[in-house]
Amino acid sequence: MKEIKFEKGLDKDKVIEISKMKNEDNWMRDLRVKSYLEFEKQSLPSFGPEININFDDITYYRKVDSKIQNSWDEVDSNIKNTFDDIGLINQEKEYLDGLGVQYDSEAIYHNMIKELEEKNIIFLDTDTALKKYPDLFKKYFGTLVKSDENKFTALNGAVWSGGTFIYIPPHTKLDRPLQSYFRINTKDMGQFERTLIIVDEYSELHYIEGCTALTYTTDSLHAAVVEIFVSKNAKCRYTTIQNWSSNVYNLVTKRALVEDGGLMEWIDGNIGSKVNMKYPSCILKGDNSTGNCISIAMADNNQIQDTGAKMIHLGKNTHSSIIAKSIARNGGNATYRGIVSIEKSALNSTSTVKCDTIILDKDSKSDTVPTNICKNDSSTIEHEATVSKLNEENLFYLMSRGLDEEKAIELSIIGFIEAFREELPLEYAVELNNLLKNNFQKVCNR
Repeated sequence: MKEIKFEKGLDKDKVIEISKMKNEDNWMRDLRVKSYLEFEKQSLPSFGPEININFDDITYYRKVDSKIQNSWDEVDSNIKNTFDDIGLINQEKEYLDGLGVQYDSEAIYHNMIKELEEKNIIFLDTDTALKKYPDLFKKYFGTLVKSDENKFTALNGAVWSGGTFIYIPPHTKLDRPLQSYFRINTKDMGQFERTLIIVDEYSELHYIEGCTALTYTTDSLHAAVVEIFVSKNAKCRYTTIQNWSSNVYNLVTKRALVEDGGLMEWIDGNIGSKVNMKYPSCILKGDNSTGNCISIAMADNNQIQDTGAKMIHLGKNTHSSIIAKSIARNGGNATYRGIVSIEKSALNSTSTVKCDTIILDKDSKSDTVPTNICKNDSSTIEHEATVSKLNEENLFYLMSRGLDEEKAIELSIIGFIEAFREELPLEYAVELNNLLKNNFQKVCNR
């Protein structure tokens, strides 16, 4: 097919054209237009790092293939080579089953394993799910993350394209994770995928996503929205390792609603991007529900990692835990920003927050910006934060055993984030080690 690519900039006509090209029902077209009007009204966030995006310099839609393929042999050779170069195709053959791949604005590859069909699990790109399961889609879409919440949820509502849709039926478990991979490959590109996950009663899901982009001298924008619904006594784990290039603004809204006895776990790795603002959230609506978030963020030269988590307790006997590990080097800024709110209705609830940061040189910095609110007398919030340099004694010990300084620092950092690494499947832990190793090819100035 001939490539479809919009001119830079956004207006109401382009929003309507996106909906028209996707053959969407009127309700989705109207939602897009309403979201666009909200985007025009909204200001940039009043908190966090400064965001210098010229929205007129962003390309909001690009499509390079006429349909989603289920064989790499059918994918356009140029696109296939891109994913071959980063090792994704070989990794899929060795480790991955149940994989979706998005390239710029649209999904281009999807592999549905037989086990999913046998268990009546829905695992599709979001555009296809809208067409095949309109009633289920409409029931949940946009009910947890509203388009009028902020400028970037409004933008996503207007121009969303691609993403992942998963429905796990009641009493259903998978022996392996489902996985998606997102790639920005075009200069000045915006990617606005929408992920919607429903884990029904007594079911379990582990979903993993990875993200990369080419490096350009001008800025790109990634503004995704993730909505997850965890039903009664269900479990969901959402693992992300984002390694966007240093020209990408990564501004993402992720939120889960957890019913009685449910468990939501965010495993959130942040290595790339120019500015990263991401705070995975749990609304613990049901009694005895649990929300956990374990995250790492590494801020390098000219990077701002503004990350954290949000836990909102509504049900009785709810529990949450936030473990945040941050690393700042070469003038990077690693900031924890989080909210824990235990409401009056959330009797006998507990929350623990632990934030640890290592600063590797005098030019880097870190801030901790917690908001902890407890509105009843039977609940507790514990918060602990540490900021430190690398332990000189540990480095001396490692170097006395024959390691050079670069390797000693690398091993110290890997030990520092062990709580995060041990939650990853083996192949992803290896990938994380390789990413960190690549980031420590030059000795840090301490």
